[in-house]
Amino acid sequence: MKIGILLSCTVLAALSFDALGQGAANGPVLAVPSAPAQVSYKNDVYPILYDYCLNCHSPEGRGYKKSGLDMRTYENLMKGTKFGPVVKPGDPETSTFVMMVEGRAKPELHMPPLNGSLYKQHITILRKWVHQGAKNN
Repeated sequence: MKIGILLSCTVLAALSFDALGQGAANGPVLAVPSAPAQVSYKNDVYPILYDYCLNCHSPEGRGYKKSGLDMRTYENLMKGTKFGPVVKPGDPETSTFVMMVEGRAKPELHMPPLNGSLYKQHITILRKWVHQGAKNN
């Protein structure tokens, strides 16, 4: 009985390692999330904002105190800063929001400043959301 279980585990482990090794000639196989076809504010954008932006861009944060940008809700994000809107729906090239996370603004304005840069796939999602019209979906 013990030998049967041990043999089964060995076979399973060997199959698992073989599956992991598939594509090794082309480099490791990594599951990297890509931007969904239709980007959802609720499911795709807000989780990024929550993880990387809200510590500064909410009423007690440094970013809010400097700019007035509150990112806790869609409506607040779309309202923008005390200097004006930051999201231009349909226009990621001139949208301040996208320019800041891509590092195309002044270096000292690159966002997020405290958490390091966003992952490339996060930037892609935010850019695609703006390109698709920055909808509250």
